[in-house]
Order: sequence, then C-alpha cells, then structure tokens
Amino acid sequence: MKLSLLGNLLIVLIAGVLAVSCLEVSNEDFDPPTKAEELELLSEYIDTLENRGIDVDTTDLGVYYIIDSIGEGVYPVDGDTCRVKYTGLFMDWSVFDSSGDYTYDVVLGTQSVIEGWEDGLKVFNKGSEGYLIIPSDFAYGSKGYASIPPYTTLIFYINMVEIKPSS
Repeated sequence: MKLSLLGNLLIVLIAGVLAVSCLEVSNEDFDPPTKAEELELLSEYIDTLENRGIDVDTTDLGVYYIIDSIGEGVYPVDGDTCRVKYTGLFMDWSVFDSSGDYTYDVVLGTQSVIEGWEDGLKVFNKGSEGYLIIPSDFAYGSKGYASIPPYTTLIFYINMVEIKPSS
C-alpha cells in the first residue's frame, strides 16, 4: 500500500511539474492567501489525504507528516547532523526547491532551517522517506520568503540519507 502510494504521488508530482513548466506565470495579479484561507486549504488537503486512506500523523509542534518507507536505526536529536535529499512543493504540487541529486546537511537544534524542518526531521530515521506538510506558522509565516508567498503551507518530500550523531 505504502509503495503504491509513493508511486502515485510521484506520478502526480511529475505531471504537475510538466504542467507548470508549460505555463507562463505572472505574479502581477497574484493575491497571497490570508491566514484563514491557508488554514482552510490545509484542512481540506489533510481531509482529502485521510479520506484516501493515507496515514497522516502530526508532531507535537503541529507539523504533519507521512512516512512512506521506514528506515533503520535511531531517530535524530538536537546536535545530530541529518543528511537529506529533498524536494520542496506547494500544495498544488509545483516544485519551488530541490536538492536534486545532492544531499543537504542540517544540524538539528541550530535553527539553520525553518522550524518545521527542525521538528519534522526528527520523525525520520536513516533510510526513511516521506513527506512533511508544514503550515506557514512553522515556515515563513506572514512575510513569505523569495518565491514563497505569505501564509503558504509547504510540503517537503524527505529522504533521510544519513544521521551523524553529535559526538
């Protein structure tokens, strides 16, 4: 079930990337969502996933996550270095960032990444793969950042390649 879910999500991702790449995008008339609109969209999105039988869990902080493939070993804690591959997506599955074939190192507890990553990476052990669904409160909030509008929920596909303990 989990493997076919990953396959289906990847097909949707690829189709979305192809569709978006063919569009001419203009931000002139774009109105960023309000906080209320973000929360409504997020609620609908989570409900849709759960209605499709996808197991969506939540961290104590409020970051949603879906584990497609459980890895092995211990889970990271503050001070550990997480080596990940990732793809950052909007809720329409358009890609805004990716590590590509490279890995990205995050030292937990140093606040070098958004709060949602700090919290969410702790549910992935070595070799695990899945998704973080991060409300704007734990990402870029009311200000946004670069191509990320204010009050935007972000989705990250995460592949935890390695965990290096702090000592």
